[in-house]
Amino acid sequence: MTPPVRVLLADDQPLVRAALEMVITEAPDLEVVGEAATGAEAVRLVGELRPDVVVMDLRMPVLDGIEATRRVTAAPGTARVVVLTTFDEDENVHAALRAGASGFLVKDMALDDILAAIRVVAAGDALIAPSVTRRLIAEFAARPAAAPRADHRLTGITDREREILTLVGRGLSNTEIAAELVLSTATVKTYMTRLLTKLAARDRVHLVILAYESGLVPLPR
Repeated sequence: MTPPVRVLLADDQPLVRAALEMVITEAPDLEVVGEAATGAEAVRLVGELRPDVVVMDLRMPVLDGIEATRRVTAAPGTARVVVLTTFDEDENVHAALRAGASGFLVKDMALDDILAAIRVVAAGDALIAPSVTRRLIAEFAARPAAAPRADHRLTGITDREREILTLVGRGLSNTEIAAELVLSTATVKTYMTRLLTKLAARDRVHLVILAYESGLVPLPR
């Protein structure tokens, strides 16, 4: 049996941590291994407990969630960060992604969706709340056409990898890409790994952004 995903909760509000712990504990494939009330405590516990996923609030005392995320993702280990916040302003989204977060969620999302996001991030993918994704795409749409430098970053990938990157940018999952291109899911995963390495992308979110920046995926009008 696959061991449960180990989750660390970092939020300065005890009621939020208690609610999340209760829901996560009920899921057989997830478990809470620790709780932190400050960003500094979260960083320390990641080193001690080695969780798979950290659910990180943004506004915490001693060390805020952005800096804590930066330190967690820069440290040795495989812990990935899902930011869960009330404050979904664009500057927070950008700062969290730059700091290395693999997910950005808002606290008014359904609890089942939050659990699903934890699973997605633990599996190595990334997820952003739909409302935030729409704003990010709208922001790209408002930008001028991508500079030639963006296209230049794709010169090292094959035609098949370019095709898969385009489908990733359109929002297709690995299973959907496999069906679209008549490939096995395992083959698609191999291509994804190659794309992440060749494009120096941290996760799927960055591949989506690159697909838009390079013009592979048309911007919505």
